[in-house]
Amino acid sequence: MAHKSRIHQIPVLLTGLFLLLAIFFRGAFAADVPDAGEELLNNGDFSGELNFNLYKESGGNAALSIDNGEFLVDISSVGRVSHAVQPYYDGFSLIRGVQYQMSFDARSSLPRDFFVRIQLNGGDYHAYFEELVSVTETMQHYSYSFVMNEKSDPAPRLCFNMGLADTMANAGLTAETVGPHQVWFDNISLTVLDSSGAVVENDSVKISPIRLNQTGYLPESRKTAVLVGLNADTFKIIKSGTGATLMTGTLSDPVVDPHSGETVQIADFSDLTQPGTYKLVASDGTKSPVFSVDDQIYSEVLRDALRMLYLQRCGMELDADHAGIYAHPVCHGEPALIYGTDQYIDVSGGWHDAGDYGRYVVSGAKTAADLLLSYEINRTLTDEIGIPESGDGVDDRLQEVRYELDWMLKMQAENGGVYHKVTGRNFPGFVKPQDETDELVISPVSNTATGDFAAVMALASRIFSESGNADLEAAAEKYLAAAERAWDYLDAHSADPGFTNPPEIVTGEYPDGKASDEQFWAAAELARTTGKDQYRSKAAALLNEGAVTAELGWVEVGGYGLYTLLNDPQLPDGDETRVLALDLFKRSVDTSSAVISSLPYAVNRTDSFEWGSNMGVANDGILLIWGASLLDDENLRDQASRQLDYLLGENAMGYSYVTGTGTVSPQHPHHRPSTAFGEVMPGMLVGGPDNALEDPFAQNVLSGCAPAACYADSDQSYSTNETAIYWNSPLILLISALTAK
Repeated sequence: MAHKSRIHQIPVLLTGLFLLLAIFFRGAFAADVPDAGEELLNNGDFSGELNFNLYKESGGNAALSIDNGEFLVDISSVGRVSHAVQPYYDGFSLIRGVQYQMSFDARSSLPRDFFVRIQLNGGDYHAYFEELVSVTETMQHYSYSFVMNEKSDPAPRLCFNMGLADTMANAGLTAETVGPHQVWFDNISLTVLDSSGAVVENDSVKISPIRLNQTGYLPESRKTAVLVGLNADTFKIIKSGTGATLMTGTLSDPVVDPHSGETVQIADFSDLTQPGTYKLVASDGTKSPVFSVDDQIYSEVLRDALRMLYLQRCGMELDADHAGIYAHPVCHGEPALIYGTDQYIDVSGGWHDAGDYGRYVVSGAKTAADLLLSYEINRTLTDEIGIPESGDGVDDRLQEVRYELDWMLKMQAENGGVYHKVTGRNFPGFVKPQDETDELVISPVSNTATGDFAAVMALASRIFSESGNADLEAAAEKYLAAAERAWDYLDAHSADPGFTNPPEIVTGEYPDGKASDEQFWAAAELARTTGKDQYRSKAAALLNEGAVTAELGWVEVGGYGLYTLLNDPQLPDGDETRVLALDLFKRSVDTSSAVISSLPYAVNRTDSFEWGSNMGVANDGILLIWGASLLDDENLRDQASRQLDYLLGENAMGYSYVTGTGTVSPQHPHHRPSTAFGEVMPGMLVGGPDNALEDPFAQNVLSGCAPAACYADSDQSYSTNETAIYWNSPLILLISALTAK
């Protein structure tokens, strides 16, 4: 599934520049030292296609074009901040120790100031070079030199901040008094003046050619490793610390993995069931990272993944006793404006969605559903996560999910529909949550949010009502009433169009053009929870209409509805709806299983890895383990466990994609709290490889990568290295299902 669409997902123009080999390999950037005089920008004389794009916010607005061989920025409003109008150029690199010259010609229809910057394209967006420019109606030449004194950056951004500059604001000017005007540029150039001081950096992360689950394995699970490019034919498993050999085995014949282009062999050591700590050693002497075998091996990963949700809580103080370094006062507690009205309401609470601080119903509903199902599937008491509610005898998963559900109740409008999201108008900088103080705006009601809401509230009502806890049972009644109100709205508005961002709101859109799958999920959950024929009939009708696929993302949620129908004790075995649902589920699982069986890394990918591919892998694992039960096929359970192995290290990058786990894990996630607090939050599943290259960093650094290797451990790469609550939640559900007794 793709992650929410973002305004800054603008195609980067990969320029000819100078011949620079910018390679991001396992987290490091290496480049040839450029020669003096080399030009880094393409078409700076504007004789060809325009290579600049436009970012705008805070009331800024403009249009870009080429006007008689000059670059025209036609500004209709400078907005309220300096970067409210920002023409920018991506697609070049800066090398530490190299001296550069930035030059251009500029004129304006009215005298004004603006900033020219070359900046970090992520994090705090700080400038490597910045100058205040004063322009007049006469075309003038501007030239500046600077030395790159920081670590080499393979994907910086050149921009002109042409909003309301501080000097203009200090002079009493506003967007209204400045008014519309035009600024022309020509001969924009960035050249190398002197490269003799270039610093060649090589901080590559050492990746073992033996790729395996760096956390370890359950004693009875299938255990495999993928060995890359070795000259070996056998392997042994040795006891870590003593070197004693516990078992030996023969490697598979070498094959080429189509996703990575690597020549690989498989080691199968499933017979290793004795708890302990081990290494795999190939016959050429290559050693794997240390791994363990234990029936509690995933306890810490599960705890951290769950605790991440607590650390994402919004609208409450996180105290140091529970949050440690991530403690902060109440954030986003003020009333929010309902878009298109002058009405403000309280929508405090819930989880920050991802690497930003928005709160979104569709992604929140998936997250909540995964937590609820993890409890339903594995009711081993989880009451020691380290959240304020821990230790009270009530499962922490239910209490954590309640924090989100109670926020979702606030997002339900009076007519039963559910508002899509609450965010600022723009993404915030890399600040702490309490420091995002822009006005909160509630986006309009959407059918997808309403359908997801109805489904997860009905699911929560059923599970909470069976919890044996009076407080949760009381909440269950509220949830069911809210679910039925949402259903009534959805039933009356089923023909409404999908959600798109309102003007001026550029935060995550979570676009989805149809809501039939959300309605199917809601009908299935309401049917199982209430037993009412009206819901069961609607679920059957949508299933017969072909409106459903067996997926568990935020775009397609039909897999949740299928699972609910197939586990509904009120639906007899021979019922036509059950038969149809089982056939659809089986066909999906069989297709996935066939692909997995054919590939060394055993993931259900053909020729591409999508944005949030790690969520897709976790979702596949869930469907496979459900299939093992519904279809009585233990091979599917083995395949499900290999999806977890992939996420924890048995992949083409050799990374454990969960922060703080394994030998090599992400150190620079696109996650504002991790950056702002100065320490990577543990237990976060990052998005993983995305060969569509959907951010400027990825486009500049990963061009030409093999699909499974299109990953960069950089906070600038939001399409591969962001985190999200709904990427953590299928990890939680998968671990819970694999460890259920």
